[in-house]
This record gives sequence, C-alpha cells and structure tokens, in this order.
Amino acid sequence: MSAIWMYHSIDHYTFDPYSITVDPDTFEAQIRWLYKRGKRGVSTRELLAAGSTGDLVALTFDDGYADFLDHALPVLRRYGFTASLYIVPGLLGDHNAWDQPGPRKRLMTADELRTVSDEGMEIGSHGLTHTALTTLPDEALKHELAHSRDILRDITGQPADGICYPYGFADARVLEAVRAAGYRYGCVTVDSHPQEAPYAYRRACIGNYGPFRLRAAPAETRLRVLLRRLRPVRAVGHIAAVPPLLEGLAHLGDHVPL
Repeated sequence: MSAIWMYHSIDHYTFDPYSITVDPDTFEAQIRWLYKRGKRGVSTRELLAAGSTGDLVALTFDDGYADFLDHALPVLRRYGFTASLYIVPGLLGDHNAWDQPGPRKRLMTADELRTVSDEGMEIGSHGLTHTALTTLPDEALKHELAHSRDILRDITGQPADGICYPYGFADARVLEAVRAAGYRYGCVTVDSHPQEAPYAYRRACIGNYGPFRLRAAPAETRLRVLLRRLRPVRAVGHIAAVPPLLEGLAHLGDHVPL
C-alpha cells in the first residue's frame, strides 16, 4: 500500500499536548519536500483508484478544523495537490471538546466545508460526534455511520465514500458495520488487522517533521503498531500521543532543514 499521511490542524501554536498541530511554515516545507521528489499529494480516494504507485501520497486531515482554509488549502492549491478531509458533521461550527486539555480549535461550518469540497478535496466521515466507535452499541453505531454520511452528502453533493475512525482504531464489529453502511474504505492509524484492505488502511502520523523523520514515517508507524499491541487502547485516548522516549529520539532528526 502506498503512503497515507495523517494531519489534523495546521496553525501557529504554543501549547499542544497531543501533537495534533503542525506549524504552517513546516507544513509548506513538507509539501515542497514531496513536490521536489516528484511526488504528488492526492486524496485517499484517488490513491486507491490509482493502485500501487510510488508517485502518489494521500494527504489526510482529521476532524475538519477551520484553519485548513487559511493555512493548508492555499499551499495545496499552489502545488496542485488535493487531500481528504474526515469530518465530524454532528459538530460543524463547534470545537474539539474531545481533545481537552489541548488547545480549543474551531471546526468548519457547513459553508466552509462546501467551499473545501468545491476546491476538489475529498470529504469523508470521522463519525457523527467523534465518539470511539468500538464503545457504541449496535444501533448507536449504525446511526453514527449512516447519519454522518447522509449529512456530508447533503452538504457537498458528493458521496462520502471513506471514513477514518475516531481515535484511530476499530475492531471487527466496527469494520463490518462500516462495510454494511456502504462505505468503500476506512482508515485506522496504528491498529493492525489481518486484512488491511479496504476498511483498515494504516496511516503515518505527520507532525512538525524534518526530512529525516518524513523518510522514517513508515518505520515509526510500524513502531506505533507494536506499542499499541503491547498497550492496547480501545475506549479513549489520542493516537498522536507517544511515549516521551520515542518522541524524544524521533525529534533528533527534526533539526535538519527541509
């Protein structure tokens, strides 16, 4: 499977305990790094349609933060890239209450989401309310999956074919429910499943990374998978949080200019 990069928020910040924010200058440097290497950033839908190719990298953005319009969209447009945004449609125009005590960030409104879709970005679901899907009873799970998809289709006029799972994980019951709800693919973050395709594609967490760490992102993802197996999380928590030692070692490579 070709690379799928995961972002959340692109913004200036001073406090971010879950490492969900990438500085705008760093983000542009990362996109330029891809461009200079002959890579093209695309939506997950386009990547899957193209099959295995080393020239494409899917760029994905979770939660639907409004800062995408100010700091990510202009950069993507400048380089001719597209991306996939996974939205929490039950909280449009609200804030990321699930990330406390992290910084409070505004989520896109329906009009902003429509603008992003009209710019050629794929819009997928991140659940209706950003609830860990593995914790929901069957009927509530079915409602989260179906209603979120319906809202997104009504706003954008496009089918919401993809889903990424809140907190980055799903189990066999959730994967089957996603298939039954009519989604064409799903993305996890670090959970490993015997059959990855098409409802459990793994993604690489991209933070304020320099070139060393961008190259090492696939290996770091595999390490996160191992850590999750040793210390599974199935109810709450954040996929971006990693043990301090791992984070400290990884940052050793971040001082190299892009």
